[in-house]
Amino acid sequence: MHETLPLLEITDFPAIRRETIETLQINIGYRCNLSCVHCHVNAGPNRTEMMSGEHLKLLLDVIKARGVHTLDITGGAPELHDGFRPLVEAARALDVHVVDRCNLTVLFEPGQEDTAEFLAQHRVEVVASLPCYSMENVDKQRGKGVFDKSIAALQKLNTLGYGKPGTGLQLNLVYNPQGAFLPPEQGALEADYRRELAAHFGIEFNQLFALANMPIKRFGSMLVSKGQFKDYMALLRDSYSASNLEGVMCRGLVSVDWQGNLYDCDFNQQLNIPVSGRLHLRDLLENDLKESAICVADHCYGCTAGQGSSCGGAL
Repeated sequence: MHETLPLLEITDFPAIRRETIETLQINIGYRCNLSCVHCHVNAGPNRTEMMSGEHLKLLLDVIKARGVHTLDITGGAPELHDGFRPLVEAARALDVHVVDRCNLTVLFEPGQEDTAEFLAQHRVEVVASLPCYSMENVDKQRGKGVFDKSIAALQKLNTLGYGKPGTGLQLNLVYNPQGAFLPPEQGALEADYRRELAAHFGIEFNQLFALANMPIKRFGSMLVSKGQFKDYMALLRDSYSASNLEGVMCRGLVSVDWQGNLYDCDFNQQLNIPVSGRLHLRDLLENDLKESAICVADHCYGCTAGQGSSCGGAL
C-alpha cells in the first residue's frame, strides 16, 4: 500500500471554516463483507476495529448537546456492528434523521436477513453503493457476484416501499468512476440509471449521488502504482470550481472514527488528519466547533472539482 499523504500535505487549497454542525458522520467500524478497489477506508472481512459501546452512548449524548439533525452511519458495513440497531433506535427516538451507507450485499449476510425490514420500520435513509448499472463494471470494481446481489437487495428494498413515491422511504444510489477521471454530469447519469434499472430490473430509487474518487488509500495507492497520481491530481486542480466551496460537506459535518476521534471529513479521517487541536467526541459536549478552521490538503480538490462532490452527491 502506497501512502499518499506525503503527496498531498503541501497545498494551496483555500482556507475554509466550519459553520453549525448539522451532521455527525460516524465510522462505526472497518469490518465489511467486501473489499472494493475504490474503498478509501480499506475496509474488509478481516478488519476488527469496531466502535465501543461507551462511545456509542457518548455519541447520543453529543447529539442531544449539539442538537444534531442527522446521524450518518458508515463503515465498513455498519450493519455488521452489534450496536448498529440499538444506535438507530436510540437516534430515531431523539427524532434524528438516520442515514445508513449500505453496500447492499450485506443484506444477504448471515444474521442480516431482516435488516431491510428493520431499516424500513425505523424510516432510515438508505444510501446504497452501485457504481454502475452493468454487471461487468460493478463486479470488476467490487467483486464477482456483487452486481446480482445488489440488484436483489434493491428489489427487496423496493418491495418495502423504498424509492417509491409517497412512502418517505429514501433510497439513494452512489456512483463512483471506474478510473482516474471525474464523474459525468449527475443529472444525465441519474436519467441513465433510472432508465436501465427500471427497464431491466423494475427498480426505482430517489436520487443518484455521483462522487469523485479520492486519491487516498486503495484508490490513491493504485494511482501511484500505475504512475497516474500526478495526472489525476492535475485533473482535480485544473477542474477546481470556487463556487463549490460554499457547499462542501465539512462546513456542517464532523466525522468520528471508531475510537471517537474527530475529523473534518471522512477522507481526513482516513488520512489521519484530525480536527485542529486533536479533539475527541467528548469535547463536543462543550465545544460546538463553530468558526473553527477546517484542515485542508490537496485531496480537497476532489470535493471542489467540476460539479463538486460530497456525501450527498454533486454540489
